[in-house]
Amino acid sequence: MSTERGSRLVAEPQSSLQITGEHSEFRLDLERIRFSPYFSRLSAVTQVIAQPGAGPLVQNRLTHSIKVTAVARAIAVGLTDAASPSRDLAAAHGCDAVAVQAAASAHDLGHPPFGHLGERVLDRLAREELGLSDGFEGNAQTYRIITALDVSAIAPHGLNLTAAVRTAVAKYPWTRFVDVSSLGGGSLPRGLRRVSGGVDVGKFSAYDLDAADLASARDGLPPLMQSLECSVMDIADDIAYSIHDVDDFYRAGLLSQGSVAREFRGFIEDGASLRDLDDDAIGARSAPPGAGLEGLRRKLHRSDAWIASDEAFAEAVDVVADDLVDGLLSIPFDGSIAAERALSSFTYRWINHLQDSVVPAPADEIRTGLVTLDALAWHQVEVLKFVHRHFILDRSDIAMYQRGLSRVITRAVKGLTAWVTDDYDRHRVPQRLRELVDLATEGYALLRVAKPEGVPVPDASEVHRLGVARGVIDYVASLSDDQALGVSEAIDGRPDRLWDIGQNL
Repeated sequence: MSTERGSRLVAEPQSSLQITGEHSEFRLDLERIRFSPYFSRLSAVTQVIAQPGAGPLVQNRLTHSIKVTAVARAIAVGLTDAASPSRDLAAAHGCDAVAVQAAASAHDLGHPPFGHLGERVLDRLAREELGLSDGFEGNAQTYRIITALDVSAIAPHGLNLTAAVRTAVAKYPWTRFVDVSSLGGGSLPRGLRRVSGGVDVGKFSAYDLDAADLASARDGLPPLMQSLECSVMDIADDIAYSIHDVDDFYRAGLLSQGSVAREFRGFIEDGASLRDLDDDAIGARSAPPGAGLEGLRRKLHRSDAWIASDEAFAEAVDVVADDLVDGLLSIPFDGSIAAERALSSFTYRWINHLQDSVVPAPADEIRTGLVTLDALAWHQVEVLKFVHRHFILDRSDIAMYQRGLSRVITRAVKGLTAWVTDDYDRHRVPQRLRELVDLATEGYALLRVAKPEGVPVPDASEVHRLGVARGVIDYVASLSDDQALGVSEAIDGRPDRLWDIGQNL
């Protein structure tokens, strides 16, 4: 472990580093993250299916993070094993298993209430209603938590984590205003895509306020490229997401074997005729069975030509059809020991297969990190994620529920913003919210002094307004699902949940 990888923003006395044994600096990072209230909060944040509607056995953001951590550690240990063909790569770039664990534990700290729905709503409100040009992004919120919002006894702000762990957390190592001109018209990293008139920055890992910290942590790394430890964490997240979400949907009875089988059979049996349909016909509601998978096949060729393969895709569809559709889903989950055993066997088999499928990525391929999954496993993960999107997220009942949740977040953001800016009543704003507004305001004032390269510098007249906006977003994003519901109802004048939230504000 080099001095640079282990460096922290604030020098710490030796007494704070008394954790002994291998990886001691990174283990301190891991424990700071796991003892954080932001980490504990994840137990009350939706992964995909809200627990009140599906029971306590489905995942939340905390259980997901724990599983990602386990998968990430297994991959890191495998890459550094003496017999691994990737050992030289790991030695050259640094692949410490504990640093990877720390990054995996932290990777979802910034997820707001209600999962990805909350992320989209907060981004829209931040940009359109509050005038924050860099909006909201869960990965950037994670970085803001570990470097600014959370606290440790040593640093004035943040957890004072090592540069290696901060870098490993940054899955999309740029800001919303990233300059990609050096890439010309070629491929873009995941999280960026070309659109008419420019580049859409859908994912990024630092707001303007935290850009200088990210640049400092990544000093010496190539622009736009993940560190190896970050790449391992990213793959582990994909693996856990693709397998354990299917686990949840099966438990909750939301995956109909009939409809899933019809889609897979349609592609396997009529794939040739599906290729003759144009994109509009493939995307139409009246599209024949198999059209969704055909649409996925086309999307992979458009976005990931470096690895997309019709042969690997067809084989992946066959394998998932055999093991998931005709295997696991053929017997409805009834909570019995036999059903639990079948589900456990499915999960164990797939996790081990995918963990063992991690290989060095092609040199200089900007669409992926330093390691990736082999071609078959990569396509299998895409097909498994398709099952999640196509048969769960597109359901009309879930869409209706999500529209209701978007109103909850909207009421909370608008109501709190009005309160903070109310000259007659702002002295009664919750203390934590006042502190977050002050912290963000201080950050925007410092931006005007530091003027970091590539980051828009606000006018002096805008500093306080931006501080209020970012502070409110930071506050709402830090709530649990239940707290968000309580704040929304209370600020709307409904006292039903008032006493449930008072001490948590």
